[in-house]
Amino acid sequence: MQLKPICSETMNTITEWSLTYLTNYGFPVLLGLSFFGSLGIPFPISMVIMAAGALTRAGYLDWWMTLLACLTGAAIADNSEYLLGRLAQPWLRRKFETKTIWQEAQSSIHRQGGWAIFLTRFWLTPLAPAVNVLAGTHYPYLRFFTYDMTGQLLWVLLYCGLGYLFAAQWEWLSQAIGAFSWISVAVVGAVYAWLWIARRRTPQALHGERP
Repeated sequence: MQLKPICSETMNTITEWSLTYLTNYGFPVLLGLSFFGSLGIPFPISMVIMAAGALTRAGYLDWWMTLLACLTGAAIADNSEYLLGRLAQPWLRRKFETKTIWQEAQSSIHRQGGWAIFLTRFWLTPLAPAVNVLAGTHYPYLRFFTYDMTGQLLWVLLYCGLGYLFAAQWEWLSQAIGAFSWISVAVVGAVYAWLWIARRRTPQALHGERP
């Protein structure tokens, strides 16, 4: 069985269905798509947002209502994941608090949580759901909300703006940006893995050098 062509065909079908309903029904569909797409479900949400920008240029959608629908849907999804992290905090703490990786993750979200939240709204988007849940276990809500909405606003303006400016090439452009986002996640993950390994090996090396 050739999984890749099937997945590609399914994703194209989902995209075509989304664009058809978006064109016919407008903002309620856009709000729903922004919500589900921001939950981390495999869904071409960035492509839909860019398509919405192209539709605003063609006169099918109003720019301000498009902006509001995208922000509202994404904000509801992000806050739902944050709430999930807050509710699951006791269980997660009992299960993982003695794990080194959990302690380092908690320390990282406490020290760099603002940047992690902000950057995963529009750049490292595949990591956003995990960041939201982790932030819910430790990060203050007002700070989370501020970084979340700032990043989401930039995300919507960026993708809608590109769809508006390059309406004729929006599909190709969204695919290129999506590929860049996944490559960025892979690079960042590799760098963090290397730093984590190096940090664990350093104390062991120092311990081995003791007379």
